[in-house]
Amino acid sequence: MDVNNAFLHGDLEEEVYMHLPLGLPANTDRQVCRLNKSLYGLKQASRQWNTKLNIALQKMGFKQSLPDNSLFTKGEGQSFIALLIYVDDIVAASADLEAIQEVKNQLNDMFQIKDLGPMKFFLGLEVARHRKGIAVCQRKYAIELLIDTGFIHSKPVHSPTVLSHKLSKNEGEPLEDNTQYRRIVGKLLYLTITRPDIGFATQQLSQFLDKPTDLHLQAAHRILRYIKAAPGQGLFFPVASNLQLRAFSDSDWGACVDTRKSVTELGIHHNGAASVYCDSKSAIAIAENPVFHERTKHIELDCHLVRERLSKGIIKLLHITSENQLADPFTKSHCPKSFNHYISKLGLMDLYNPA
Repeated sequence: MDVNNAFLHGDLEEEVYMHLPLGLPANTDRQVCRLNKSLYGLKQASRQWNTKLNIALQKMGFKQSLPDNSLFTKGEGQSFIALLIYVDDIVAASADLEAIQEVKNQLNDMFQIKDLGPMKFFLGLEVARHRKGIAVCQRKYAIELLIDTGFIHSKPVHSPTVLSHKLSKNEGEPLEDNTQYRRIVGKLLYLTITRPDIGFATQQLSQFLDKPTDLHLQAAHRILRYIKAAPGQGLFFPVASNLQLRAFSDSDWGACVDTRKSVTELGIHHNGAASVYCDSKSAIAIAENPVFHERTKHIELDCHLVRERLSKGIIKLLHITSENQLADPFTKSHCPKSFNHYISKLGLMDLYNPA
């Protein structure tokens, strides 16, 4: 959905004045207009529109997500509906088409909306539906990136990184102008929404945004050549799938400075313990062993957290071989053979591949 003249719906909380529009007669040269509503061009226009929309959705019974303020949810089960907001564009998702239509009617009564039908393209995301599931890719965005950078006719490669090369801030000649490098990395970061296969390589490049070198730029160019091999690669979400939370923990986590938590508020209840697969037997032994040793005191708090979840049955730890460790392509470089083996299990699909 698209809201017509969205910014004009915003209510002003402060006094805002403007010069009289051209053609409107004025009694004095100092005469001005006081605005009762928001106008395009005001600094507070987007904020006031967002506030008004949030209040309207909450009155309709929607709850705003804490991790993602653009997500609103309502109901449960088959009547569950989710709204994703981007300024004046709204995406609605639900198994109940009548619930979606009711929301459309309510929003139209308040703001006047334009119904754009089933989602096919949204913020660079291309959505294709099939009886077996939904595929999401960024092919148009990827091709435009290759054209802008001059790599549309480049020779493709089969992995985004070189196994024997680890990037460092002290290697290579500093770039005189880092604008191009930053632009490429920024666009690659947005492409990782549907391309987890370039997540590790892009994360490595993003560490050198302040002072990139020619070697870092060469590494960025390799990712572009990898994208050239399959610009239509994207994620596939099957219709028939059992809800089971699984996590893969790689023993090379120490190379990462920051850690993140994954939080969902989509009203999904997960029954049973979440399986955590780890390729380190010693890490599992430390987590399961209630006795601390001197060498593990520095991770005492983390171990307490894992053991608490383990004892409550929230998670269960399982050993897995390194060949089946799906977290590997997110923590280190691989040769094309092993890299393709890992990413083949990530739910990636290229709808534009003739094969």
